[in-house]
Amino acid sequence: MKAIWMALAMGALIAGPVAAQVPTGKMGPLRPDQQRFFELYKELVETDTSVTTGSCTQAAGQIAARLKAAGFADDQITLFSVPEHPKEGGLVAVYPGTSSTLKPILLLAHIDVVAAKRADWVRDPYTLVEENGYYYARGIADDKMMAATWADTLIRFKQAGYKPARTVKIALTCGEETDTAFNGAQYLANHKRDLIDAAFALNEGGGGDTDGKGHLVAQSIQVGEKTYQDYKLVATNPGGHSSQPVRDNAIYAMSEALLKVGGHEFPTEFNDTTRAFFARAGAARKDELGAAMAALAKDPGDARAEAIVNTDKGFHSMLRTTCVATMINGGHAVNALPQRVEANVNCRIFPGHTPAEIKDALVGVIGNPAISIDLARKDKPLAKSPALDPAIIGPMETLSAKYFPGVPVIPSMSTGATDGLYMSAVGIPTYGVPGMWGDPDGNGAHGLNERLEVRSVYVGRDYLFDLVKALAQ
Repeated sequence: MKAIWMALAMGALIAGPVAAQVPTGKMGPLRPDQQRFFELYKELVETDTSVTTGSCTQAAGQIAARLKAAGFADDQITLFSVPEHPKEGGLVAVYPGTSSTLKPILLLAHIDVVAAKRADWVRDPYTLVEENGYYYARGIADDKMMAATWADTLIRFKQAGYKPARTVKIALTCGEETDTAFNGAQYLANHKRDLIDAAFALNEGGGGDTDGKGHLVAQSIQVGEKTYQDYKLVATNPGGHSSQPVRDNAIYAMSEALLKVGGHEFPTEFNDTTRAFFARAGAARKDELGAAMAALAKDPGDARAEAIVNTDKGFHSMLRTTCVATMINGGHAVNALPQRVEANVNCRIFPGHTPAEIKDALVGVIGNPAISIDLARKDKPLAKSPALDPAIIGPMETLSAKYFPGVPVIPSMSTGATDGLYMSAVGIPTYGVPGMWGDPDGNGAHGLNERLEVRSVYVGRDYLFDLVKALAQ
């Protein structure tokens, strides 16, 4: 989901003046190594891995075949799935390091995609097409570019006989895009923890953003995310004949409850990541919003600065827990009083708070004991924000200065969700990396005609390859 979340989070930063701009532009003919990468990338993209019509298991098997052709032994590759979900499998591969004391690095990516309806697309969503400096296809950005890059990195290591100090692992999983599907990252974290054991993981969630006019204006590092939680609200009533209405009506009770939820504002909060984000992103802007961001990072009690920052919906969300009604269902007949009304309230919880705590807050906000509230999902772990560790963040910044000189690198907390949630829950700090970049409109991820700039693919690939080598030492 990375492309959408970062476009939303960084959109207002792009809208303001920036200190430096690096042209993106077109690139020349592919190098031989880039051509080999393209073949892997194309095969992965053109393999349908949607939960409705595709197979992640097939895609994982194709990548495993490429790893074996490069010289990986059978015991260095694990293909996994469960009987109940045979098409939602994944892959773990291990490239051994030389150190017996340094813990491994885990490279995480999901290979499933949001379903794409051919009739709605200009091009076949499962055919990689190059047009006007962009690659088009479902999953081209979210998240098959990263998955292909991680697999390609291990193949290049093997072919070069490279000997990193740290063992490098990749986990390519299914289920990130479909909340009720089998989630491979969750399965590995809960059932194969030793297989993916690592000091830290690199994942989607970071990346660059352009101004939409061919200039890269920022690179971000995702350091933490909110906890996703749905709450089920229920109002019941004896009902009756609609010709004899009474004030005690389940639809009215639910409507009043949801209006109270909609009118409630959770308090402003900061952690190390968001404080650094607002300070650096504010300094990058030279306008009123930038000044307010910097002021609020310095003094969270500055009400005037908060009011200005809250005018941007992405920044407003990054500052607090948010809860919003997303679905409602009620009544059983057009000529009868409603007997039951259900609503879903989706909350994105600021790190440090539990779903139970937010449930209690909603009970207080609604103030009606006739409205029952329960957790709609009870299997998701709490999001844990990793540390702004200089040993990990430093190489990202150093390489960003090499590849994208003058472009600010900003740590950011995602207001959305990634599979990094499951890794952090079992003690593997997970970071969304810089590298490839997208446009302000989100590049069609989860929507129509998903695309990624060709130059972004190959510069991003080179950046990530160098980053893995730097961190592996």
